[in-house]
Parts: sequence; C-alpha cells; structure tokens
Amino acid sequence: MGFREHAARVRRIVGIVLAALLIGGVAAAVVLGRDSEDTGTATRTVRGVIGSEKAEFFADADVVKALAARGLTVKTETSGSWAMDQLPLKGYDFAFPSSKAPADELRSATKSDGAPLRPFYSPLVVVAHRAAAQVLAENGLAALEPAGGGRPATRGRLLMGPYLKAAGGDTTWQQLDGADNHPELAGTVFVTSTDPVSSNSGALFLAAASYAADGGRVAADEAAVSRTAPLLRKLVQVQGAQQTSSDAPFRDFISGVGNPLVLVYESQVASLLLQKQDTGDLVVLYPDTTVSSDHTVVPLTAQGRELGELLSSDPRLRELAVRHGFRPQGAAAEFVAATAPHTAFIDQRLTGVRQAPVPTAEVLRSMARRAHG
Repeated sequence: MGFREHAARVRRIVGIVLAALLIGGVAAAVVLGRDSEDTGTATRTVRGVIGSEKAEFFADADVVKALAARGLTVKTETSGSWAMDQLPLKGYDFAFPSSKAPADELRSATKSDGAPLRPFYSPLVVVAHRAAAQVLAENGLAALEPAGGGRPATRGRLLMGPYLKAAGGDTTWQQLDGADNHPELAGTVFVTSTDPVSSNSGALFLAAASYAADGGRVAADEAAVSRTAPLLRKLVQVQGAQQTSSDAPFRDFISGVGNPLVLVYESQVASLLLQKQDTGDLVVLYPDTTVSSDHTVVPLTAQGRELGELLSSDPRLRELAVRHGFRPQGAAAEFVAATAPHTAFIDQRLTGVRQAPVPTAEVLRSMARRAHG
C-alpha cells in the first residue's frame, strides 16, 4: 500500500471515530439535558382532605403553578370539618379543616407531624337579600350602614341579641313591619346554616349564638350547654335538612333560590367580589357577635407540614389566598389592599364586631347533638 493510500485510509478511520464521538456527545448532552429538565420540574404529590370552601383555592391554576414551583403537586378531597376524624386518613399527608377545634380532635386522633399551622382565617357572616336586610333593619334586628350617593346599603350588622330573641319566639316574617311589601318573605325568620354535627360553620354559629345568649359566657360544661340548648335547637330544627358544606347554600343564594338569610364565610363573599362576579342584591351582615374560622392545617407527614409552612409564608401563595377572600394570619395589610375597592360590602376592620371565644371540641359536639334534639 502506498503512502497516499495509507494516509487516506487513516483519515477515513479518524473521521468515522470523530463522527461516532460527536454523535455520542450529542446524545449524552440530550440525555443530560432531559435529566436536568426532569429534575427541575419534578414535583412530589401531597394528598389531603380539605373543607369545601377551600376547593376553589387549590383548583386555581395559579395556585397549582405556585405550588409546583415549590416542588409540590397537591391532590385534595373535600369533607365536612367535623367529619374528617371519621375518615381513614392513612396515606394522606394533611387534613385542612376550617377551624382549630376539629383540628385539635384530628391531631389527637392521628399521628400528627407536629403542631397545626393556621395560614389564614375568615369570619362568619350572614348574606341577605336586600329586602330581607331592610326589613330586619326596620324592626331592630339589623343595623345597615348608609352607602352614600343615594345607593342602597350593601353592608351592616346582624344584631344577635334581638335576632336570637326573635328566633326564640318563632317570629315570622309576616309579623315584621314592612315584610308585607315583599311576598317572597314568608314563614319563620331564620338563618340557613350547615349541619353543626359535620360542618364547621354550623358548629361555630352555635358557639356564637350560645355565647351571645348566655351573657357573654363561653360554654365550658354540660350545665352551660343546657342553658342555651332549647334556643340552639330552634335555630337548627326550623331549617329541616341541612347541608354539610357552606358552598351549596351560598351558590343557591347567589342564584336567587333558597332562604333569604344564609350563613357563609366572609371569604366566599370576598372571593366573589375579587373575581368581579355579579352580586345581585346581596347585603353582607356581620353578626355583632361572631366567630372567626381559623383554617388549620394538620400535618400528617413531613410533606404535609411543608405544605402548611408554604401556605403560611410564601408571598405568592398568601397573595393567592387573599384573591380567594381569605385573611392571611399576621398580615392585615394584604387583605386591606386587595379589598379596598369593595368596602361597600367588606368590613376590613370588623368594626363593632365582638369575637366569641370557641368552646372545646367536646363542648361543641355536645351543642350540636343537643341542637339536633
């Protein structure tokens, strides 16, 4: 073989080797890039059971994105807060009832991963159709705040003392001055609430009613429960069948059906306003004795605790919680700024509203049972 032929052959072999190395390098780079991309976008799935009033928050695409940026994919199922301790929670990472009392029960019944976390809260309010609110105000059961500019009032207070007296006396709408101008107002005057045996808002309403009716005393034992049990029974039994979630009664109210007075969370109203949805003739009545619902994460695993800590501290998640109407713990300014355009409905400072302390879980359960008769 001549020198030129030998050199050409060597060049061909070197070219083949270099090509193979180049292809291999590109393939390795692609694989490494994919591995790197997978590592950067991979999330860990966190499973939990939540109160239905938080379902829209966790379903929000922006919330999903914010959690994914922190490495979490959250899968949720809904339940009444007081029914969560009856669920088989094995395999769940967290439970997220709507107040401290059911959270305390869950913590004692499960192997909780440390203390509960309370990232946000919401006071209970009563939504009323305008005619109902005006009739209540004319008869001393509510106080409406003038909207100004000749506009009808859209915010006020439900006066719990007079309201509970009316409820205890089985007062009907027909007995109230001005109701005869509104044929839709008929039957006994009552606030639609959820089933206190299984639902947080219904149980907390009983706590507020008991506190107001018993001279500002927190029920601490069966004797205290007995003092207000007849009244609480009337508040519940006049309603007939009750829902286990505040979501359905609120949707019915907004669609114009059902009772003209419905107990909901302020967050449900604020969310409606912040999303610029139609409010119709809605009037928000803050009970002058109410209870704030501290939405409480009970972590069952380390990943559940991580979620609770993120909801409490991550600026983007706190911003999104406000967008869904919740008040972040320890940061009133965020809620005040977001709801500034809606103060005709939202009482940012809860003016003239007294917070009733919540009894123990055991006492609340007793109240609920006695109310059902």
